Amino acid sequence: MTDKPTVSVLGTGIMGAAMARNLCRAGFDVRVWNRTRAKAEPLAADGARVADTPAEAVEGAAVVLTMLYDGASVLEVLREAGAALRPGTVWAQCTTAGIDLIEELAGFAREHGLVFYDAPVLGTRQPAEAGRLTVLAAGPEEGREKVTPVFDAVGARTVWTGADGGAGSASRLKLVANSWVLAVTAAAGEALALAKGLGVDPQGFFDIIEGGPLDMEYLRAKSALVLDGKLSPASFAVATAEKDARLIVQAGERGGVRLDVAAASAERFARAAAQGHADEDMAAAYFASFGGSAEGRG
Repeated sequence: MTDKPTVSVLGTGIMGAAMARNLCRAGFDVRVWNRTRAKAEPLAADGARVADTPAEAVEGAAVVLTMLYDGASVLEVLREAGAALRPGTVWAQCTTAGIDLIEELAGFAREHGLVFYDAPVLGTRQPAEAGRLTVLAAGPEEGREKVTPVFDAVGARTVWTGADGGAGSASRLKLVANSWVLAVTAAAGEALALAKGLGVDPQGFFDIIEGGPLDMEYLRAKSALVLDGKLSPASFAVATAEKDARLIVQAGERGGVRLDVAAASAERFARAAAQGHADEDMAAAYFASFGGSAEGRG
């Protein structure tokens, strides 16, 4: 038996499954739920209990962790959990939900007596699987003794951005970080596409920037996925990247800032998705530079 609190993980996609698995390894009593049950069932082998409904998953849990597609999905699932959410339960909201819904999420928490933590994470499949995510967190001092061990199990460090989860300071920082990640991803794809269009060997590009300020491990890693045709399984899917890019644009508009690169990136991801690359790694935005899904290969 463990003296660690019961943690309910709602959403076991790429990130949620990895986080749940690491919580199991850390000795937590873990319950998991996913709309498509087949995505949650493999976690039973790691010791998690697979629930049929969100209400079943959260009943009696000390900490509820949400890692779903977007803010609307989070609200829908928490409403399904409904009366099973007991007052005093800590809610770690890790979904990248943007800032427009933060007040509504925090309002739901208040209505149900939940202790709300705005806690998006930085990282993709590999750091999630290794328990090396960076957790960006905002929430009250009281209650952190319950949620900090959970963050420690899924991440390498936790960066506290404030004491009011409803203010969305962690989500705001996450959008700033993601704006950079998505811009670099889109730029890497365009550089490779231009090289192909001009008949330039991409290696020549990598050679001239090697070791300089324009060289970066991320550029090489994302480029390799395209050049080697290893876009599946995704570390961060095209469809999710499009969603995040649109959240970034919306946040910019709310703050009176025009974000041309983020807006263009959202359209590139949308085109790649329409070509059949929605579930591939976001590096597949490369194909948006060409007319069809088969273009640009090789």
